Amino acid sequence: MTKLNYRAELARLHLELVKLQDWVKAKGLRVAVLFEGRDAAGKGGAIKRITEPLNPRVCRVAALGTPTDREKTQWYFQRYVAQLPAAGEMVLFDRSWYNRAGVERVMGFCTEAEYQEFLRSAPDFERMLIRSGMILVKYWFSVSDEEQEKRFQERMHDRTKRWKISPMDLEARRRWFDYSKAKDVMFAHTDIEDSPWWVVEADSKKRARLNCISHLLGQVPYEDVEPAVLELPPRGPEDPHYQRPPKNSMRYVPARF
Repeated sequence: MTKLNYRAELARLHLELVKLQDWVKAKGLRVAVLFEGRDAAGKGGAIKRITEPLNPRVCRVAALGTPTDREKTQWYFQRYVAQLPAAGEMVLFDRSWYNRAGVERVMGFCTEAEYQEFLRSAPDFERMLIRSGMILVKYWFSVSDEEQEKRFQERMHDRTKRWKISPMDLEARRRWFDYSKAKDVMFAHTDIEDSPWWVVEADSKKRARLNCISHLLGQVPYEDVEPAVLELPPRGPEDPHYQRPPKNSMRYVPARF
């Protein structure tokens, strides 16, 4: 796929995303989209392309950090519930409650009992959300071993991308097969008819982004809400008694470019 074709298709999909956003707001819909997958699989890039043309007051990203000591004592889903959308909102979860079935399971951050309870509870939790009228979409970004290594190497040697890789990512790389097993078990328990997993083949970042956006548009039936016609009013009359301060009294950013 050439850059020209990619940008043209992305521009078309961006227009459709704006239409979807207007429909979500007009109809008071609540949309939650979960992004899970391997490290360096391209989740963040896809999320960035989705949010790029949208109003952050309508579509926002939830990317929770490590739970606090207080949050560790709460019902597991509690801190994620606080991030769920209200009417007229769409929330993109950059990782979600499925941390328990992935990193927490593999790294030993939860007990066996907590893990088993999550596998039992997650389908019921999601069915409850859907019954309440929420639209829930779950994506798993899949990347090959070879492509992940290539992206890790790029991040390690590019200072502008170094922040994307952490000691946890490196340890996860060492436990590749443990994560594969955990993902298979997670799918076996939570890939249900009411709330299925949709797998995005992500070895090609550009194709993955376009495929994901196109699919997301198909998961939320929407219509084009014609925006109100706007007219730019003339500038108000000048105040003859107002005198602007001289330009040399202000601090300007140096014009270096």
